[in-house]
Amino acid sequence: MAKVLVVDDSETARVQVKMDLLDAGHQVLEAENGVKGLEVLNANKDVQLVISDVNMPEMDGLSMCEEIAGNSDLNKIPIIMLTTQCGDDMKARGKKSGVVAWINKPHKASTLVSGIEKILSRK
Repeated sequence: MAKVLVVDDSETARVQVKMDLLDAGHQVLEAENGVKGLEVLNANKDVQLVISDVNMPEMDGLSMCEEIAGNSDLNKIPIIMLTTQCGDDMKARGKKSGVVAWINKPHKASTLVSGIEKILSRK
């Protein structure tokens, strides 16, 4: 299965997503903000998907996505935003930066896992 990076400042949210993904057979890496997320990505070039929250300290999820989009080593990695934030401006900004799906919190494990499978099958 896929190696997935989960970026969220909420440990509870990260643990829930991690358990959903592990149950589906995926490998999971974690980071608590965008800065750490970029560090993990740069150290793990085999990450196949990123799941990120928007609101986080140090660097928010959309800023992280913009950094990923500007990096030729990382910009092919699809990104799912898993967040309570769902404004049209945010979605447009995310789409420009490689966000391929927007899932509202709280999420259903089946929705998240099926979304991941669809995205990965397109690669």
